[in-house]
Amino acid sequence: MIRFALLQSRIQTVVGIAGLAIVAVVAAITGPHLVHLFDTNVAPCSQRGNCSGATAGFVANDHLLQGGLNSIVLLVPALIGIFWGAPLVARELETGTFRLVWTQSVTRNRWLAVKLGVVGLMSMAVAGLFSLMATWWSSPFDRANMNRFSNALFGERGLTPIGYAGLAFALGVTAGVVIRRSLPAMATTLVAFIAARLAVAFWIRPHLIAPKIQDFALSLATTGYGSSNAGPASLVPNPQSFPNAWVYSTQIVNKVGSALTPHFVAEACPRLAAIAGGPGPGSGSASGSRSAVLGPAPAGVQSAVGDCIAKVGATFHEVVAYQPASRYWAFQWYEMAVCLGAAVILAGISVWWLRRRIS
Repeated sequence: MIRFALLQSRIQTVVGIAGLAIVAVVAAITGPHLVHLFDTNVAPCSQRGNCSGATAGFVANDHLLQGGLNSIVLLVPALIGIFWGAPLVARELETGTFRLVWTQSVTRNRWLAVKLGVVGLMSMAVAGLFSLMATWWSSPFDRANMNRFSNALFGERGLTPIGYAGLAFALGVTAGVVIRRSLPAMATTLVAFIAARLAVAFWIRPHLIAPKIQDFALSLATTGYGSSNAGPASLVPNPQSFPNAWVYSTQIVNKVGSALTPHFVAEACPRLAAIAGGPGPGSGSASGSRSAVLGPAPAGVQSAVGDCIAKVGATFHEVVAYQPASRYWAFQWYEMAVCLGAAVILAGISVWWLRRRIS
């Protein structure tokens, strides 16, 4: 039965191996050059004092390959679900060939279990190898960008593509078992997988581990004056520097957790309000503040902001909720486990449906 399952999936196997071979050749040719560029330009930039320019110049390299590899790792799980998972059982239910197999002393449980095991493991192996090559090739860019938790990249690196491949495959098989038609099952798999990825990225991932909370005293270097999102002007916190961290929120609050309001700033800092034209949109900003105004701050605002921060800082402080860079691999393992757990549940549903609803 295992050999038969391998024979049935020989086309998928050949396509997967060919794709892996092409990516491996491209990565092997271009990857060492990227590592050399990073080591000679970006790594020693702090000694020359031009890290921003060196990083920008380095990241501009191989844009086409960057986008191509990221797209491949993003699409592979979806393609596995659509073309490997959905037709796996649906095609046999559609043509009726499953009845012949079941009359050859092969139980339906064994028949489905072998298909799920052989093709499912192959799917995760292919996705894992694509991810491994893309992660290695892109590592210099990731080190330069220092933004590993980015939603656009987190699901395309490390272990998560393996979990997404297993989930997509299980979604495809389940859709095929329930719908019993290949094309509708493939379309359903695509929609369901996109919904699942969005749900994991925006609803599940932020809650896998409770964020770390850290307090900072207000300072002129990290606090500005201006309007955020075109609202009333106030003291505005700038993001703290946490390389490769995932910052959830940055707020200015008092000891009981109440947020700083523009009204409080206007009363506590009348000099600042007078110089900047009163709190509200267009009142100006200190250097580095997230203001709706794009011009330089009016004369005297910088000094007034410093005095205001000293007054407000006696009661308020900046609080940052974030995931430190050290938790990156924990998130990778947890997200893969969530996806594979959902895949196991879907596989169980497929087995139950096949036993109870199909004869």
